[in-house]
Amino acid sequence: MKTVHFITRLIVGGAQENTLLTCEDQIRLHGDDVLLVTGPGLGPEGSLEERAKRNGVPMRVLPNLVRAIRPWSDWRAYRELKQVLREYRPDVLHTHSSKAGVIGRAAGAAVGVPVVHTVHGASFHVGQSAVAYNAYKAAERWAGRRTDHFVTVADAMTDQYVAAGVAPREKFTTIHSGFEVEPFLEPPRPREEVRRGLGFAPEHVVVGKIARLFHLKGHEFVVAAARRIVDANPNVRFLFVGDGVLREQYDRDIAAAGLTEHFAFTGLVPPSDVPELVHAMDVVVHTSLWEGLARVLPQGLIAGKPVVSYDVDGAREVVIPGETGYLLPPESIDELVDAVATLAADPALRERLGRSGRERFTDQFRHETMTRRIREVYERVTTDRVETRDRPQADMPGS
Repeated sequence: MKTVHFITRLIVGGAQENTLLTCEDQIRLHGDDVLLVTGPGLGPEGSLEERAKRNGVPMRVLPNLVRAIRPWSDWRAYRELKQVLREYRPDVLHTHSSKAGVIGRAAGAAVGVPVVHTVHGASFHVGQSAVAYNAYKAAERWAGRRTDHFVTVADAMTDQYVAAGVAPREKFTTIHSGFEVEPFLEPPRPREEVRRGLGFAPEHVVVGKIARLFHLKGHEFVVAAARRIVDANPNVRFLFVGDGVLREQYDRDIAAAGLTEHFAFTGLVPPSDVPELVHAMDVVVHTSLWEGLARVLPQGLIAGKPVVSYDVDGAREVVIPGETGYLLPPESIDELVDAVATLAADPALRERLGRSGRERFTDQFRHETMTRRIREVYERVTTDRVETRDRPQADMPGS
């Protein structure tokens, strides 16, 4: 099978790791002919371009493909992608992310290539202005008419897109975003060694959050709850994994609360370091206000950690109250304090919830499972295209 994957930037992030793993699996496990087309991988998050090159993923970088809306550059990127598709002649174009999703689906329709689009997170979401929200929804509806099939990383994404009139439900398939599960089952380095390197003592209960220090990721809610959590259990420590534009603001807020010694920041880390950092935690929290289905939730569970998450988008598909963790109202502070304090005080509860999550979700989130199911979508789409093309005119709807 010949496939072009198209994504705006190959930065370090869940959607990008998902896309790169799919490319790697298609080549390594299925012998597919794959081309990854992307814009320059620039940003404070770090880049996955070197990994792609190291793992033998053919890649084409379009310099005009940038995250910001720039009509002239966007038009040039569209024309460049059409030329790539005409030269490469793929069986399927698979688009990812909002910007590349619109440009890619327009190009695929213009060239006549079947298009699959993955919704990693809704492009219209909480936190946007009404103008931006409605503009993105209109763009998704326009692109939806040029999409053969959608893959969503959570049922919640399907529900949102169907409700918004993007496409009918039968055009969607939920395939959870896979990853390399083995390092989360068995840490690359001993837990205590990693904890010592971060400044944690054996008696500390480490509450970790993995996300860019960026708007809508919700670190401020953890900071707001921290004082009361520490008052209830002085052994609690907080670990923020990631970097971003809000780092200085959080440093100031933590210092103002007198909690500097209770927080540790890793800064930007390579994805390969994430499993050992998750194993160094005792509780995983995720207080984002907008996600598809945050990868850190199944990652934490597969590592045997209980999870505490706000009830946004796909979180409820893995955070099962009483079984794998706590699902809380978005932006809530009192409930966050209670959940974390309860887990910090009860090692047996932490162990039970984490074990349940590991048993439920390990196989479901293997990247090999994800790629196999994505290829099944490709096969259906290409078969449907052939059948439609070869169908006698008299059988066509409306004839």
